[in-house]
Amino acid sequence: MKALVVAASIVFLVLGLGAAGLAFFPDPDAGEPVVVLDVAVPEGASLEPAGAEGQAEPALPPPNSAQAPAPTEAGANGDVTPPPGFAVDPASPVQPLPEPQKAPGAAPSTPMQQASGDATTASIEGSVGGDASVDSGMPDDPAKVAALVEQSQYGPLPKVGPDGKRPAEVYAAQTRYAGKAAPGEPVRIAILVEGIGLPDGVTMDVIKGLPASVSVACGAYGRNLQEWILKARSAGHEVLLQIPLEPENYPATDPGPHTLLTTLPPEENLKRLQWLMSRYTGYVGLTNHMGAKFEATQASLAPVLEEVKARGLLFVDDGSVKASTGGQIASSIGLDYSVADVQLDGDVAKGLAELETLAKQKGSAIGVVSAKPATIKQIADWAAKLEAKGIVLVPVSAAIHAQRQI
Repeated sequence: MKALVVAASIVFLVLGLGAAGLAFFPDPDAGEPVVVLDVAVPEGASLEPAGAEGQAEPALPPPNSAQAPAPTEAGANGDVTPPPGFAVDPASPVQPLPEPQKAPGAAPSTPMQQASGDATTASIEGSVGGDASVDSGMPDDPAKVAALVEQSQYGPLPKVGPDGKRPAEVYAAQTRYAGKAAPGEPVRIAILVEGIGLPDGVTMDVIKGLPASVSVACGAYGRNLQEWILKARSAGHEVLLQIPLEPENYPATDPGPHTLLTTLPPEENLKRLQWLMSRYTGYVGLTNHMGAKFEATQASLAPVLEEVKARGLLFVDDGSVKASTGGQIASSIGLDYSVADVQLDGDVAKGLAELETLAKQKGSAIGVVSAKPATIKQIADWAAKLEAKGIVLVPVSAAIHAQRQI
């Protein structure tokens, strides 16, 4: 029995020494431990690791958040920063625009030509309407347009070109009635249709049938905005970007994501402003969406208008903020700026009559109206009778220049 115990002890001792030897002196020819599992893979499935297409999109800053995406080589949509002529959408990756339809044998247009409002771009049916005061199509030199774009972490931003040309000039609708009316010339009226591309807003389809000289303001929300901007410009319409500004009762009334707020430091509001400005290209300037509290706060509004000036844009105040400090700021920095004379929502016919009276008194006047189908038809019918009254409809930029010369 003792012999059996001794033998067993010797066996365990030998095994223990062997295990210790393997631990301290592993076999150099041995590989890493391997566990083999028998896994059933459904037909058609792949065990390859997910590449770029399987990764989650990086999120844009959440609505009403001061946080902006950190500078990276990718744009705000998780893709390479798009060039002009590409659709930018806050909820989806950047997608190239469809190629406009051309006549057989015509050479394809480049993205830069599309961004410039090339006359070959598909137009919004019925928009030009025989309006003789504006040249439809607004073709721009592609090289000149490329010089007006700054690539940023958010997307394309407007800038002053190396030759000093500003987006407010290059993207302006061309009219033979630019500037102050000379004696014997018709007085000028500009109409700005706003409220397109806002949360729960209407699409650019609503402007069908309007004269080309009517300007349109589009927000930064929605899909395929760049495509719609190109169509509007190719039909002759001048475009402004409508930006959300803090109202008095915010957040009970919320103008939408990326609203500029008086509670944020200037650098955070500028980040939001640049995000908004990067949604599409081809606009002459900015206009406000709400903003009673923001526009009345000079410390908040001044850096925004300074950025607008630095990027070669103009600013149109829709006239809804009576206590706005915008005029004082614009005058001190030399910004092309104007306040709408009449808000046409409500009794449109009465508002249009008031607009005519002001234009005859001052030489020019600007009216602002929300994009609603019934109102749009009323504006179109009114515009058809202006020539007999000695009045001409001009783009907003022309009215601003006329008012600065008075």
